[in-house]
Amino acid sequence: MNESPHAHETRRRQPNADELQPYSDPYAALNVPRDATLETIKDAYFQLVREHPPEREPEAFKQIRAAYERLRTPERQLETDMLLLQELPLPTDLPETEFDLTVHREDLLSAARALTDLERTDFHDEFRKVTLSPVS
Repeated sequence: MNESPHAHETRRRQPNADELQPYSDPYAALNVPRDATLETIKDAYFQLVREHPPEREPEAFKQIRAAYERLRTPERQLETDMLLLQELPLPTDLPETEFDLTVHREDLLSAARALTDLERTDFHDEFRKVTLSPVS
C-alpha cells in the first residue's frame, strides 16, 4: 500500500505539569513509616479522614484516600513498595503527531480502488458452482 507523502509529520511536545509529577509517596501522605503494618496504615487513614473530612477539604481527602487505596492490601502495598524502590524515569519530551487531513487526488484514487472492482484480478467467487436443493 502506498503511503501518501502528506500522511503525517512528527513534532515533539513538552509534557504538562501533571506528567512531570514524580510518583508520590503514600506513606508520607498518611504520615506512617514505610514498614508500617496494615493496621497502622488503617488507623492513620481514619485519623486523617477525621482531620480532613471530604465535606470541608475535598482535595486533601482525595489525596488521603488515594494514598490509602495504594496501601490497603498486602498486594497493593508490595506493588507500591516496588514502585517507590525503582522510580521510573520521567519523559523529557513526548512525540506529538499531526495529521494532514487535506483530501488529495491520490487519496481519492486510492479510495476508489479500495471500494470498487477497478483493480480486481480474481473473479473466482463470481463463478462458483451452484447447487440447488430440492424444495420440500
